[in-house]
Amino acid sequence: MNRPTLPTFVFAMLTSAALAEGGFYGDPPDATHPWGIHDMNRPQPPRVEPGNAMTAPSDAVVLFSGKPEEIEKWISDKNGEPTKWVVKDGVLQCVPGSGYIRTKEEFADCQLHIEWSAPSKVEGNSQGRGNSGVFLMGAVEVQVLDNYNNPSYPDGMASSIYGINPPLVNPLNAPGEWQSYDIVFRRPIFKDGKEIDPGYITVLVNGVLTQDHTPLEGGGGHMRRSKPKAFPEKGPLKIQDHGNPVRFRNIWYRPLPKRAVDGGEYSRMSEEATAAKRAEIAKGIREDAAKHEGNAKMLRLFESLCYAENAEAKEFALAAVNDFATAMKAVPAGKIESKKGEILQVTKALRYLAQFKILAEEPAARQELEAIIKTNDWEPKKK
Repeated sequence: MNRPTLPTFVFAMLTSAALAEGGFYGDPPDATHPWGIHDMNRPQPPRVEPGNAMTAPSDAVVLFSGKPEEIEKWISDKNGEPTKWVVKDGVLQCVPGSGYIRTKEEFADCQLHIEWSAPSKVEGNSQGRGNSGVFLMGAVEVQVLDNYNNPSYPDGMASSIYGINPPLVNPLNAPGEWQSYDIVFRRPIFKDGKEIDPGYITVLVNGVLTQDHTPLEGGGGHMRRSKPKAFPEKGPLKIQDHGNPVRFRNIWYRPLPKRAVDGGEYSRMSEEATAAKRAEIAKGIREDAAKHEGNAKMLRLFESLCYAENAEAKEFALAAVNDFATAMKAVPAGKIESKKGEILQVTKALRYLAQFKILAEEPAARQELEAIIKTNDWEPKKK
């Protein structure tokens, strides 16, 4: 992942913070963590403008927001032809008997938001009342069912992972009222025919957690227990026609980055992936160091060594810090106070490098700078 592009003034602010606090601050990278603790070299999370009750976040893919033309994003699951479901008053409504619908667009791991409403006129009971379903990748069903004062088999109730796991609780509103589903979906990961991650699903209904990182167990199904299986790379979102005129609105999803087991990045990685990422980070810091002069350049080069060895960077930084110490020793006693901030900053970096054994040998400059600090009583007093 590349460092995000930032405005010049923001990057300058971050660089200053890294030198003053973020750099040489928390525990350094290790064999399975490419970034240090509180690491200012770690990419900043991208900004996403949040949505509200009826609008999606700025990075979401909108599947239905109430516009009639958005029906074109959906097709009949049976034959791929235009769906017979209808859009009325900003709502997408199932036409019983017309069959499932699916999105033309396909996706995998995602955050999905969808709202639904069962008919206000109560008819039927158990599975015959306000029945539909939301199928992630066309395979994993999060059940839609009017279970307001309507018991049914628990692994088929509203927000169950159908045939796998009942909801933790039943937080449904009354029939005719809107229900919201917020779903985090992670598909199963198989490599060389073996399952390395079963896939998971988390569901909140009307803001209440009903599925807590539930393993997929192959995806579920009707009457028969499913078994773990590999999923395709992507699949559509399907919505079920179960013979009830259930209504839907405000449907959107956000694609999620890959997990570490699927080749994505995470705080903790394999040693091989960590080494590669650390080398990439170090290279970026060295490139940034080339834009600076003096102590700023020296400190950035020392910082790069916390991620990966580089003979040229080490040689330059050590020569620069020794020159700095020699110059500070030559400053008259009456003027040394003006150099306090620089000396403390550089010494902090040298202490950090020594503490975590990042340099094989401690530079002579450290003892010279420590002597100046001691002579001038600059060490913060311990309380």
